[in-house]
Amino acid sequence: MQRQPDKRRIVPKAGRVTERAPTLPEQVLHDAHFLITAARWAQLPTEGMPEIAFAGRSNAGKSSAINALTRRARLAFASKTPGRTRHINFFRLRSGALLADLPGYGYAEVPGSVRRDWQQFLARYLAERASLVGLVVVMDARHPITELDQQTLDWMLPARFPVHILLAKSDKLSRPEQSRTLKQVSYALEKNHAGKDLSVQLFSAVKREGIAEACAVIASWLDGAKKKGPGVKGSDTGPKNALRSVR
Repeated sequence: MQRQPDKRRIVPKAGRVTERAPTLPEQVLHDAHFLITAARWAQLPTEGMPEIAFAGRSNAGKSSAINALTRRARLAFASKTPGRTRHINFFRLRSGALLADLPGYGYAEVPGSVRRDWQQFLARYLAERASLVGLVVVMDARHPITELDQQTLDWMLPARFPVHILLAKSDKLSRPEQSRTLKQVSYALEKNHAGKDLSVQLFSAVKREGIAEACAVIASWLDGAKKKGPGVKGSDTGPKNALRSVR
């Protein structure tokens, strides 16, 4: 007698429900890709998803920081002529959130009228962009809180969102110098900007140091924005202290 097929083999087993593992904070910026360049307000992406902006003095290491955080070696480019870039580059994350790479500040090789137009565009962006939930400011750890940095912070900190400072290129300093610099910058920020939602850390794109800490801050901003829902300015979560040294 011919053996009958074992029908049990075609009956699907009761499979376990497989849940997708939550994204770790250090992975929140992975899978970023270029979206658009905006030089005028009308060119900005449609609002809705939360947005994180990056600012920094020209040659402070902003592009390297973005590339290190996103694990994309050539995602952000530094201008061949520092200070000449007058647009915002946007990158989209896997979650749909956006990164905004603001023009580097600190050079005056552009006509005064052009610089004023550029500053007015950035001022409006920081003041009116409803989806903007946090700002990362990159400073060179060897020359932090320059007069220009201080002027920029004075200009940016009245904003509604938290600001996190990366003291980039910290690998250029010895460990004692790193500790001393972090303490000095923390003291200066606390003295000049007490009560602001402001935090600071050491960072090295070359040594990949401080990446987890920076991503944790950014992830808290994005998570807070998600809980508040679209179209709501600012975020209630993230660093609660007026000043926090995460390294």
